[in-house]
Amino acid sequence: MEPRARPRQKGQLFSTSDLTELLFAFGSNGTALPNSREIDPAIQLPVTVAVLDEILTDFIIETCHQAALCASYSRRAKIKVDDFKWVLRKNEKLLGRVLEQLWKEKAMKNERKVVDFDSVGKENVGDLEGLAEVGGAQSDMVEGKGKGRGRGKKGIKKKRKADDEAGGDAKRVAS
Repeated sequence: MEPRARPRQKGQLFSTSDLTELLFAFGSNGTALPNSREIDPAIQLPVTVAVLDEILTDFIIETCHQAALCASYSRRAKIKVDDFKWVLRKNEKLLGRVLEQLWKEKAMKNERKVVDFDSVGKENVGDLEGLAEVGGAQSDMVEGKGKGRGRGKKGIKKKRKADDEAGGDAKRVAS
């Protein structure tokens, strides 16, 4: 039972090449061509590909509906990853594959955090200064110390405050 029955999209949702590769990965050796005795693993019967597409589409839709139902039991409007884990808890292989993918994603994020991009950029600053001198620019422009985007309202307020403390009112009155 689906919480919201929606009309199904007509036609295939997944590409034929992806589905044939999936069939080949799970052991299908292809079908024999009608006029030859050779077996080509890249050729599958169109009916087989259509049925696999329908099975995958149904599985994804039903899993998402079950996860939405799990989230609604928890009084949440948004679906979380834990809802999908709960739905897949009875299928050990599928749950293991999902957990493996989540673990890999977390490990890649941690590896990206370990890389210190600031030190990588500082090694090449000497090269940029040399290139700037050849081009006729000053070395302080390379480091970004000019009046640019970094100076916002706070910089203007500080300048006004410094002018006021230095006698900025006297300048305004005199003019």
